[in-house]
Amino acid sequence: MINNLYEKLDDIQPELVKIRRDLHMHPELSNEEKRTPKLIADYLTGLGLEVKTEVGGNGVVGYLKGGKPGETVALRADFDALPMQDEKEVPYKSQNEGITHACGHDIHTAALLGVAKVLSSVKHDLAGTVVFIHQFAEEVAPGGAKRMIADGCLDGVDAVYGAHVWSENNVGEILFNEGYTMAAADTFEIGIHGKGGHGALPHLAIDPVVAASQLVVNLQQIASRAVDPLKAAVVTVGSFHSGEALNVIPDTAVIKGTVRTYDEEIRLLVEKKIKAAARGVEEQTGIKAEVNYKYGHTSLYNHQQQTTELKQLTERHLDQYKLLRMEPFMGAEDFAYYLKEVPGTFFFVGGRNPELNAVYPHHHPKFDVDEDTINTIGKVLLLSLLNHNVINKKHKASVTQ
Repeated sequence: MINNLYEKLDDIQPELVKIRRDLHMHPELSNEEKRTPKLIADYLTGLGLEVKTEVGGNGVVGYLKGGKPGETVALRADFDALPMQDEKEVPYKSQNEGITHACGHDIHTAALLGVAKVLSSVKHDLAGTVVFIHQFAEEVAPGGAKRMIADGCLDGVDAVYGAHVWSENNVGEILFNEGYTMAAADTFEIGIHGKGGHGALPHLAIDPVVAASQLVVNLQQIASRAVDPLKAAVVTVGSFHSGEALNVIPDTAVIKGTVRTYDEEIRLLVEKKIKAAARGVEEQTGIKAEVNYKYGHTSLYNHQQQTTELKQLTERHLDQYKLLRMEPFMGAEDFAYYLKEVPGTFFFVGGRNPELNAVYPHHHPKFDVDEDTINTIGKVLLLSLLNHNVINKKHKASVTQ
């Protein structure tokens, strides 16, 4: 059956490209999605699926129940865009000023809709249920995943799979990784309150600029000296603001930054050390430090069994593609929350193609990818269903013997 589904997917590729370009021309920001979820819901309803809207907010969930009993497997795609100007010169350039799909979520959505269409044509041959999770607000924290989970999108689900098009790798490459793959992404803001004064009379002031500068330096010692060198942690100060006049000591300074970790214990340790560093500067300089530490997306951990089995199936059924290991990195993705609840994996599909000028990184104003990735993602997602016997029970044994 899998080859037949692949043929069906290839047959509808022009339709899926059209959907992707429509989404690309009409992007919507996180938590402001209206047109996109309606388009998705209408498409799934037209396929005969049971559809729930406004799941957790702007989310859409479709249910395709097979003709035979079996497992329930969820497949997820995100559909929000970024607050950036689209600087590409293409026919499908964004028509919404200051908003663009610069991360590939339109690709993900088109791919998942394609999977829904081909599976709906063989509904009675399926064993189990496929849950199509179309998620809003991935690009912000807290993202849409937690809210959709709280609203029941994973109820009864046995496994979950998702994908991300990846501009750093060439089209035709598929990447897997077991274990920690993406980081928890937290933020901090520290307000430094001193006592202003004239720059010529520093002894009469409490200088927040000097104190904040010292704190920035001290924060760099957390990853290098407080964290086990065999475990990953990044502490980056990306913003430092204080004062206006060159001869005036200001009253306040504000530093802002990000923390990236995999291990939850390391995450808590870094937060603790940041607050301790702020207290230390307080005691030494006489300033007052207010630390506002916010948790972002949690770290993404791919389950070994589901990752290994999906990789094996991909090697067997998609041997025209090049399979690679996805090196863990410090980007964040709220698909991590689904993997906290049920086993599964999150894989990557290369989308770089210099012939199409698809060479720019994610979140770049000229970001684009090869649209062949739509069907590549779709085919691997179909294999995830094969792995759970939703599509065809006889194949799994031949792979795992």
